[in-house]
Amino acid sequence: MRKVKKLRLDNENTGSWRSFSLNSEGAERMATGTPTSDRGDAVEMEDPACRFQVQKHSWDGLRDIIHGSRKNSGLIVNKAPHDFQFVQKRDESGPHSHRLYYLGMPYGSRENSLLYSEIPKKVRKEALLLLSWKQMLDHFQATPHHGVYSREEELLRERKRLGVFGITSYDFHSDSGLFLFQASNSLFHCRDGGKNGFMVSPMKPLEIKTQCSGPRMDPKICRADPAFFSFINNSDLWVANLETGEERRLTFCHRGLSSVLDDPKSAGVATFVIQEEFDRFTGYWWCPTASWEGPEGHKTLRILYEEVDESEVEIIHVPSPALEERKTDSYRYPRTGSKNPKIALKLAEFQTDGQGKIISTQEKELVQPFGTLFPKVEYIARAGWTRDGKYAWAMFLDRPQQRLQLVLLPPALFIPTTQDEEQRAAFARAVPRDVQPYVVYEEVTDVWINVHDIFYPFPQSEGEDELCFLRANECKTGFCHLYKVTAILKPHGYDWTQPFSPGEDEFKCPIKEEVALTSGEWEVLARHGSKIWVNEETKLVYFQGTKDTPLEHHLYVVSYESAGEVVRLTTPGFSHSCSMSQNFDMFVSHYSSVGTPPCVHVYKLSGPDDDPLHKQPRFWASMMEAASCPPDYVPPEIFHFHTRADVRLYGMIYKPHAVQPGKKHPTVLFVYGGPQVQLVNNSFKGIKYLRLNTLASLGYAVVVIDGRGSCQRGLRFEGALKNQMGQVEIEDQVEGLRFVAEKYGFIDLSRVAIHGWSYGGFLSLMGLIHKPQVFKVAIAGAPVTVWMAYDTGYTERYMDVPEKNQVGYEAGSVALHVEKLPNEPNRLLILHGFLDENVHFFHTNFLVSQLIRAGKPYQLQVGGCWTCPGPSPGAGRVGSRRSGRAASHCVCHLPGHLWLTLHCPPPPAPRVLHTAPRLPCGDVHSSVIQRSHPDRSRSALPSVPGTPGAARPHLMAWWRELDGTEVVVHMFRFKPRNVLWRKRTGC
Repeated sequence: MRKVKKLRLDNENTGSWRSFSLNSEGAERMATGTPTSDRGDAVEMEDPACRFQVQKHSWDGLRDIIHGSRKNSGLIVNKAPHDFQFVQKRDESGPHSHRLYYLGMPYGSRENSLLYSEIPKKVRKEALLLLSWKQMLDHFQATPHHGVYSREEELLRERKRLGVFGITSYDFHSDSGLFLFQASNSLFHCRDGGKNGFMVSPMKPLEIKTQCSGPRMDPKICRADPAFFSFINNSDLWVANLETGEERRLTFCHRGLSSVLDDPKSAGVATFVIQEEFDRFTGYWWCPTASWEGPEGHKTLRILYEEVDESEVEIIHVPSPALEERKTDSYRYPRTGSKNPKIALKLAEFQTDGQGKIISTQEKELVQPFGTLFPKVEYIARAGWTRDGKYAWAMFLDRPQQRLQLVLLPPALFIPTTQDEEQRAAFARAVPRDVQPYVVYEEVTDVWINVHDIFYPFPQSEGEDELCFLRANECKTGFCHLYKVTAILKPHGYDWTQPFSPGEDEFKCPIKEEVALTSGEWEVLARHGSKIWVNEETKLVYFQGTKDTPLEHHLYVVSYESAGEVVRLTTPGFSHSCSMSQNFDMFVSHYSSVGTPPCVHVYKLSGPDDDPLHKQPRFWASMMEAASCPPDYVPPEIFHFHTRADVRLYGMIYKPHAVQPGKKHPTVLFVYGGPQVQLVNNSFKGIKYLRLNTLASLGYAVVVIDGRGSCQRGLRFEGALKNQMGQVEIEDQVEGLRFVAEKYGFIDLSRVAIHGWSYGGFLSLMGLIHKPQVFKVAIAGAPVTVWMAYDTGYTERYMDVPEKNQVGYEAGSVALHVEKLPNEPNRLLILHGFLDENVHFFHTNFLVSQLIRAGKPYQLQVGGCWTCPGPSPGAGRVGSRRSGRAASHCVCHLPGHLWLTLHCPPPPAPRVLHTAPRLPCGDVHSSVIQRSHPDRSRSALPSVPGTPGAARPHLMAWWRELDGTEVVVHMFRFKPRNVLWRKRTGC
């Protein structure tokens, strides 16, 4: 126990300070050694570190702790290989069966590169074979000089949530062994395999020279002729020949103007909303086959592309990063309820001669305007081609995102683009009457449709009028499952020269058969880039799902010929991410658990060929073993509980590292809570959620709960948020807090902070608004504060348009409810990146203006380019990007603010405790009255009758003391470190 008191002597001119303290017997003495004459009861203060269970650190100390934890995690972060490609070796006498290509970070390097490993044909059972990572590229630096990316590259990295440097993606043509990738603000290619055989030592990649100005984005190899590749330059589609170097511009939408206002069109480029909210990062697709036309046999190659006109989309201005010449960046940003871009699907065709020279190009459009054929289509969610090139296909979504159509478009439905109406009519007359779009599948729901990639069309036989395909559907049962569908392609005969007005079910094909391959209250993983692998020889489909538990992802296999048994191929107790080989005999699994850092292993499927469904995986080789955890890492513990509505929810808790029996610890509720994200699962958390472990190491208990609205639990579970975001999530979080407080004895429910980023920042504010008695402080990162200002694709999916859900928009916009926030200072900290171009700083700016208008206290930390040092929750997430150094700075504020706000114990009932010594001040004596905390509002501070200065409470009380009491004294304030300051007046 410490007994300390300081007396401040304030001269109006000098503002000087003098100190008093109390000895162990309660006697006053001057700090300079001068004794005082009066004695009295001491004001006793408990040691805050003892009471709080968390040691206070200086800023430098916190920064060292944060940097130390990040340094330790660097052993495993971003090191795991990914983006695998198996290539089978045909050499019967060779020792290796496959060469496995991937992206990875070699030892000693800080950037991703193209690597490969050789997979042996035979292994010894008793030995652990660790495959060596071999460099494909010789002394190649992929990161631009000084790490400076073009504006287009920076924006794409933002959309893809890329936190690594170097080569971040590549295109591969297996037959020719051609690799194509972006690096150092340019394009490069190299070859391995194919007709020239496999390399044995690293090679120098060849840079592809260009006459284009600006970056070449989204490069792709032509599947039908790998001599050609395509790219986007200045929002238009280009094609080039690798062998001759010839370049040709295929579209002419963009005029190259510097003003966004004057140049609204693009070709082959996915718009902001499509990238951010639908996870589609490309706007064009190569036809996988070529056709030969004319007497000379010229080869015709086709590209399907999306043309976008954003002339009616609102323009916003975001400040540019520091030290750049431009002061702001301008973007087209469709706010909810406003107009989206106008879209259309078109074809770009070009013909080549026998030497690969481009002899002609042509743009083609649909025989009727896109908006006429498909008037209710708002978004092109996905697109591509059937493998035989007979049809282009597209997934069309309406604006409420409750109806999805899978449409086939024959190339003959496109006619040359022309401004001459007579010529256009002639082209339309040439289109056969039996050429039409086909709506082969439709999904309808009253919740929303979660867009995904899983669509596998089987090849059609010659003259066949049916199309068989595999498709994942979540709308039928509320859980995402695989279906085998057969649609009948029955043409109706259209005269395309006549005006056209489509009916409700225009172009819709009858479904001959739809067979469920999987079923039950679990999910086939389809979102966020998940794939299926179809073996047409054995009639098996391999997929990833949550059949065993919603907390783990596993690889499964089922027959699509005789649906029934679903066989798991991966080891339980871990969460896996897998890739299959092209001949379906091997797979690679990147797996981990809460207690095991990531491993990457290769498995071989072995068993009798007459029963391929039951082939068993056999461990074959290791690509990466689990690294040692950081010295201070303690994995979280996963728990579950049932709510009052009997809904089973999952959570995890990081226990304080120095738990003492009977001691209560302040608690941090880390929250996301929004759709399309699952925080709680059986995967390693020591990378993405490292700072939560850091908080636990400082003495905090950290709780994470996936409530209703999170994913992997079915559409109805996620759809609890429909039209009411922010109104149901907090109840689940509070019930979970009460459960862990009862289950674990160290949770202090009187000292709980709520913290999150993006949607979690929004819920942090909601928690403080609706449950101020539960949450003592909210730390909100990059929150959406008014849903009317967020984009169409995300907001309307979950909240409908504003005019149809005014109540929901108002109830879910925290900036409209600031009057419910507490009046006490230090209970609200807002963090936001000034340059955030997803959750714009407008949201925080508007919130702060409302706080000021309502007279509410707050604290604000504004960064430059950081927004979210937290989960990268994937598609459609509200704001989740970060900049490493700035993020570290931001994270340092978290424990510091938690200490400042949570160190105060729960308030006791109001009563006078005791009186401290009377302090001499000329003819005036002031009594120090120590009272318990009656109210945290400044206006409600007590007036003590008979105490000099009682009529001026605004000058004397300070409620940020360490022992949970409030000092009421004439012109006194309570300061940290158990110090009382007295201002001398009139003496």
